[in-house]
Amino acid sequence: MVKLTQRQVRILNGLHYATVATVMPDCSPEATIVWIETDGRFIYFNTAFPRLKALNLQRDNRVAITVFDPKRPYHDALAIRGRAELITEGANEHIEKLARMYTRRAFKGFRPDQTRVIVKVTPERIHVQ
Repeated sequence: MVKLTQRQVRILNGLHYATVATVMPDCSPEATIVWIETDGRFIYFNTAFPRLKALNLQRDNRVAITVFDPKRPYHDALAIRGRAELITEGANEHIEKLARMYTRRAFKGFRPDQTRVIVKVTPERIHVQ
């Protein structure tokens, strides 16, 4: 596991959107935009089953994340590779927390046919711009 620096934590917790790439069953990449945060050790985002990124990570836990500060995209940018763990406990509260951080509103995307999941990423490599 790679230790995050203070600068990397600042970028990850800066309310910047991140692009998350997972691996499809045919080994092609799939990328989506997510809300993201870190506790200084692990990186977290939230998704739901049966969404594609959750299914991809359940099958193959490799993940790549790109995040940057749009005010300084060539200075404050991170490209992270790591392994994901899927956690259902507390996932509804987590997406609510992220929604309030990013939109200052309650999360409106709860659907009865979905199960929310926290994606906890252990960073293995970090490329800094």
